[in-house]
Amino acid sequence: MSFLAELSPWLLIGLFGLGVCAFTLSTISGGGGALMQIPVLNVLIGTSNTAQVINLGTFISRPTRIIIFWKHIVWKVFWYYVPSAMLGAFVAGWLFSEVKVYWIQVIVGVFLISTFFQYRFGKKERSFHVQPWYFIPLGFFIAFIGTFTGGMGPVLNPFMLNAGIDKEALVGTKSAQSFFLGISQIGSYAFFGLLSPKLWTLGIAMGLGAILGNLIGKWLLKRMSKLAFRKWVIAIMVISGVVLLIKALPELF
Repeated sequence: MSFLAELSPWLLIGLFGLGVCAFTLSTISGGGGALMQIPVLNVLIGTSNTAQVINLGTFISRPTRIIIFWKHIVWKVFWYYVPSAMLGAFVAGWLFSEVKVYWIQVIVGVFLISTFFQYRFGKKERSFHVQPWYFIPLGFFIAFIGTFTGGMGPVLNPFMLNAGIDKEALVGTKSAQSFFLGISQIGSYAFFGLLSPKLWTLGIAMGLGAILGNLIGKWLLKRMSKLAFRKWVIAIMVISGVVLLIKALPELF
């Protein structure tokens, strides 16, 4: 357990607080908490460790969110999404050190920023039609890229909104999907030797903070209108797009 002596208590407290803030925001905006943590974690623990810690912390917090949003989960979408997402996460874990996804991050970042115009900042309920089967390729794509980067949840939001899934139903359905995706992500990290005891400790600290953030976010979400929720979702999608561009562009040029 000597690795514990190397960890600063302030780092663990900071990760706990980061988990609280990020997942409170994530709950009231339908996701994006993990992506918002990437720049901070890159500085605190290094870019090579960020994805594992974010996905581990997120996974630990998911059961709480599933329980508090259980009755709102849209199971039809869940079953379309999860099998292909678990496959995508496993394939990404296998290729973790071999594949660079910077151009894909740029494309996704531009798409997320464009949602500001697609939805007219929440005034428009839907911008394109979504069939349930769309969630099969989406599951693989989002899981594959998210396993490399540590967070791609906001990419799913436009498709959920355009499928008529809003507020508690959106948060609950994504939480159930993400939990099973997390099993595959954490399993692939462990299987391919990408998780050390130190990273487990950091992820647990963040996950405990995320649990508290979920509870605070649930309390706030209950008091929000659908229009306010859509505005939060769109704002976080745009910010997430900017984060992805900032992260990817220096690696390309």
